[in-house]
Formats: sequence, C-alpha cells, structure tokens
Amino acid sequence: MHLQIRSRGPGDCPVCGMKLIPASTDFRLSAEARALAQVAVVPVERRWVTRKVRLVGSIEYDETQLRTITAWVGGRLDRLYVDYTGISVREGDHMVWMYSPEILAAEAELIESIKAVAAMKDSTLELVRKSAEATLAATRDKLRLWGLTPEQIAEIEARGEPSDHIQINAPIGGIVIQKNAEEGMYVQTGTPIYRIADLSKVWVKIDAYESDLPWLRYGQEVTFTTESLPGETISGRISFIDPVLTVKTRTVKIRVNVSNDDGKLKPGMFVRAVVESRLAAGGRTLDANLAGKWISPMHPEVVRDEPGPCPVCGMALVKAEDLGFVSADSSRDLAPLVIPVTAALRTGRRAVVYVQNPDDPSRYEGREVVLGPRAGDFFLVQSGVEEGELVVTNGNFKIDSARQILAEPSMMNPAEPKAGKGGADPPHAGNHMEGSHHEGSHKDE
Repeated sequence: MHLQIRSRGPGDCPVCGMKLIPASTDFRLSAEARALAQVAVVPVERRWVTRKVRLVGSIEYDETQLRTITAWVGGRLDRLYVDYTGISVREGDHMVWMYSPEILAAEAELIESIKAVAAMKDSTLELVRKSAEATLAATRDKLRLWGLTPEQIAEIEARGEPSDHIQINAPIGGIVIQKNAEEGMYVQTGTPIYRIADLSKVWVKIDAYESDLPWLRYGQEVTFTTESLPGETISGRISFIDPVLTVKTRTVKIRVNVSNDDGKLKPGMFVRAVVESRLAAGGRTLDANLAGKWISPMHPEVVRDEPGPCPVCGMALVKAEDLGFVSADSSRDLAPLVIPVTAALRTGRRAVVYVQNPDDPSRYEGREVVLGPRAGDFFLVQSGVEEGELVVTNGNFKIDSARQILAEPSMMNPAEPKAGKGGADPPHAGNHMEGSHHEGSHKDE
C-alpha cells in the first residue's frame, strides 16, 4: 500500500498497519514489455581488449646529457670564445681563456718538481729520490683536479715555462644553453660559466591522469607526434613513472627516452602521445614485443632475448614479467572479464547491471558490480558478475526506471545488508533494500 516504507526485517506498516512482505532485487518483464523496452542481452565474457591512452606533454632536455662549465680555480675571464647561447660546440672545443695566479704557482711547482726528479736521478739516496717522484706525482694530480687534461699537463712539461693562463674546454658536444659570465669578470672556484646540453637524446614528459595509470608500465612503447613534423610519428619507451602525483594538475609525469640524432626535436615543443595497452585479469599488462624478454631496469630501450648486463650502465637485465608484463599464453594471467559499456548504469560512486535469469528470461536481477578501467567499448569487471551470465545492454535504463517508480532496489536506491531484528523504519525511508516492504507492490510489467 505504501511503497516508500522499508524495513530491515518483518513487521507492520507504520502508516496502515498491513504486514510487510519480503523485498527482492528480481524484476519481471512480460514478453510484450521486453519487446517495447527493446531489451537486449549479451554474455559476460573473457576477452583481450585494447585501449589507446591519449596523452599530451612536451619535449625537455635529457638531464643525463647536461654539463656545466665552472671555474675550477679563482681568476679573471680574459676571453670567452662563445659569445651567446644557441652555439653548437664539439667535445674539446676551447671555451674560456682565464688568468689565474694559482695556476701560475701550480705550473711553476710542476716544472721545479720535474727538475728535482732529473737532478735526483743518479742519487744513491733512495729516500730522497722517491720523495722527489712523489712530489711530482702530487703536483700533476693537483693540476688534473683543477680541470687540466693530460694533454695540457704534457704541454706544460714540454714547454718548461709556467703560464698564468688556463684554457677551459667543452666537456661534451652539444648546444650552449646558458651563458652566465662576461669577459673581464673575476670568478671564484665553482662559479658557473656555461651550460651545455647534448640534444642527440631528449626526454618527452607526458602527463597521465590517475585513470590512465593502470594502462601504463615501464618499458612500454609510446608513439607521439608534434606539429613541427606533420605526418611523422616518433616512438620511444617509457623510462620512468613519477612516484608522486602533481597536486595542482592531478597528473603523474611519464618520461620517455627518445633518440634525436637529426636534431629535429627541440626542447619546449608540445607533443601528442598514444600508448596502446592491454590488461590481463590480474591487472598486468600484455605486450607481445616484451613478453619473455629481458630488459634493462635503467634503460628500457635495451631489450634482449637472454639475461646479461646492460651495455649502457652495466646493470643486470631483468625479466619483463618482473616489470608487470605477461605473455598471451600465460596460465597465471587470463584474459580479463569484461562487459559492454552500455551494460553498466553508473552513479559516480557505484555501478549496477541487470542480469537475466537463465531459467526465466522474464526475470532480471539488479547487481552492484566493481568496475575496472575502461577499454574502448568495454569495462573490465573486478567483481559482481560471472563469465557466461547474461547482462542487459539495451533497455536496462527503462528497467531501472520502473524499479525506481516501484520503490524497489535500483541504481539510485542501493541495497543495504539485512538486519537481525524486525521493526519498521520511519516513513519515506526509501533507500533500504533487501529487507521487507509494504504489500501491494508489483513485480510484473
């Protein structure tokens, strides 16, 4: 009589006094009603599904390919050979000509040490001879630690005269991206002068939302495009997934290593990236190119058929399975359980599907399910339905609307666990389900 009355146990209606009857999550539709509602069902199945994760990001410097030229001793910058940023330099190119009294004293000490060793060459006093040789070695080490190359030290020894200037060369080839000093400046030890970036390799940093993370793994291939190279697709592999979420954007930085030998990719460019991914039932990623392979934990571009050391960093290669990848024939990781997207009615906090009774096609049961990530036209299902059950994919919203009109369990009226004691709840307690409800409600339409 009063459909809004719900109770967690048997009892009487507080409005009219009639006996409450058991509520049910089942719902029945006649053949005509099913035809009018255009109800369609499909079986829950296990199948491999692919999702294209689309991301955006930008090109940045490879931090492992950056070098800073600093003053290793105090002095005056008499000549800067690179006048502005953007200049391309090669490893060993001269960059700075610097005056330094400390260099003058150290070179004079080196020359005197060489003379002392020569003078003690024929000495019968072994202790004196070894002391002179040790002094010479220490003087050479001092100059080496001040940044002089072995060739520069050999030149000083061959010249036989000390100089009050030192030439600083480029430690790597690349592009000068910072110029922090001017000619005539006095600098102290450690003062940065230039910064050089080797652009033969760059990083692509892309932003992934939390919902994208289940589909992303270290070592996965990423393809991307940029507006400066229309029609060209570039690929790389995920080399790092940031362990910390950026709070302001609610994204995680994903880093991709990319070769850039031709220099077409420039730091600061925007990119659009795509990752094609498939998930197994256990949440592990299927990648046919990596399954059964060995991969470097530091350099994901290094993939081998057999174990061994990484040729880049020397670290031992690890199995791709240890990084969350599986092969298609893995007995531990079946194809995931999926349902069509249209089968799930979602409220934002929960999802409901309607399952057809296999023995009575006119009966439908509402089930709350736990959904995994979406892959195209399918949702992965964590729990709530079993393989082979028939779920409604068309007409389910009409079924749910009819249940709401009858104040029965529905998408917006979740069920609550049964209570051990009877007694009716106050009127209009319309969210209580799977207990008892007032006589007079209908199950047929």
